[in-house]
Amino acid sequence: MNKPAILALEDGSVFHGTAIGADGQTSGEVVFNTAMTGYQEILTDPSYSRQIVTLTYPHIGNTGINPEDVESDTIAAAGLVIRDLPLVASNFRSTQSLSEYLAGQNVVGIADIDTRRLTRILRDKGAQNGAILAGADAEGDAAEARALEAARAFPGLKGMDLAKVVSCTETYEWSQGEWTLGQGYADGESLERPFHVVAYDYGVKFNILRMLTSRGCRLTVVPAQTSAAEVLALNPDGIFLSNGPGDPEPCDYAIAAIKAILETDTPVFGICLGHQLLALASGASTLKMGHGHHGANHPVQDLDTGKVMITSQNHGFAADEATLPDNLRATHRSLFDGTLQGIERTDRPAFSFQGHPEASPGPRDVAPLFDRFIDMMQRRR
Repeated sequence: MNKPAILALEDGSVFHGTAIGADGQTSGEVVFNTAMTGYQEILTDPSYSRQIVTLTYPHIGNTGINPEDVESDTIAAAGLVIRDLPLVASNFRSTQSLSEYLAGQNVVGIADIDTRRLTRILRDKGAQNGAILAGADAEGDAAEARALEAARAFPGLKGMDLAKVVSCTETYEWSQGEWTLGQGYADGESLERPFHVVAYDYGVKFNILRMLTSRGCRLTVVPAQTSAAEVLALNPDGIFLSNGPGDPEPCDYAIAAIKAILETDTPVFGICLGHQLLALASGASTLKMGHGHHGANHPVQDLDTGKVMITSQNHGFAADEATLPDNLRATHRSLFDGTLQGIERTDRPAFSFQGHPEASPGPRDVAPLFDRFIDMMQRRR
């Protein structure tokens, strides 16, 4: 824990700190997340591919790492930035420390920097391309110059199609249900699952699949580039469009597939990137946000009921409400910045939500959206 590390931003800002995790170099878009808990779920969220995550809560690593609280098989974030890594991790489920976890997956991180200063830069200037150098050679002017060069060489996420990069490569069945203290994850094989749902994997989080399973869904997960014809041939009761990283506009394969699916009466539910892709397939546009939404405390209003929900968010792109066609209506809006958070087709059984309603990490206010999807499939029957 005494190796140096450097974080450099494209605007020339440089931070010196302590290396945590692996030695080496990484680059990506630097964003900040305001969640106070859930660092393990954040790190393994595929939506963070090619992003360096700054956690604004100062003490990260207190509860160590356990094999259950993961949202994918590997760490998805390009790097981690924190203020303080506690020397002792304490939790009855912990099996290793955060630093050991990062090192074991060859992920670079930096601690002992002023994350408040960094967050202000990202808040005021927007998400920055950046780079971390960690290890014995991360000292001196030459190291700073290398870090700055790497930060400025990163092309940025605009125009970057990452869904097909993080997606599964083969179709598979999912049967794991939600987690219960003392019991672990439910075995979906023992549950009644009357609905067959095909889930597009653009970077899907495990807990999204678990919540669908626990609500009676038999899940077939397909790669991002699977055609609509292949999916419809499986005769699903509903189709799910998952979360994922990167810019939605280059995902022409997904947009084409969703357009074809929307020609049928099959219920469709999208989350995060899936929400943006549904908007694009319906004729709307998307845009790159300044610093995006990353956290577990984002207020979102249901425009139909007026109810305000506290939500978990992770996205740097958004559907542009000003471009919605006549057959697409807004259902939810962020109370932080007014950006569009939910849409619904008026001519098809299709809807989507920008946040992460499975709340991993975060509050569970929006979980009823999964129930709405189930109701749509039941009505179709």
